[in-house]
Amino acid sequence: MDTLVGLLPIILMFVIFYFLLIRPQQKKQKKVQEMQADLQKGDRIITIGGLHGTIHAIDEGTLVISVQDGSQMKFDRSSIREKLNQD
Repeated sequence: MDTLVGLLPIILMFVIFYFLLIRPQQKKQKKVQEMQADLQKGDRIITIGGLHGTIHAIDEGTLVISVQDGSQMKFDRSSIREKLNQD
């Protein structure tokens, strides 16, 4: 019984750690993966490096992104940070 009482603070700390840090990070990662899977040609995006552009072509794991001056660059799908709203 004394062992269980001694472990209770450690167990409680792990539960709090899980709900405050691990679970929200997992939800965020799942949301990012869904966004990256739903990308389509013509979507305006921002890469992890901060490059703003429009998707010109999509391959299974890569994207061709057109930037404002007309140049095109090839990026991995996982390097897309966010999709901008189509206003």
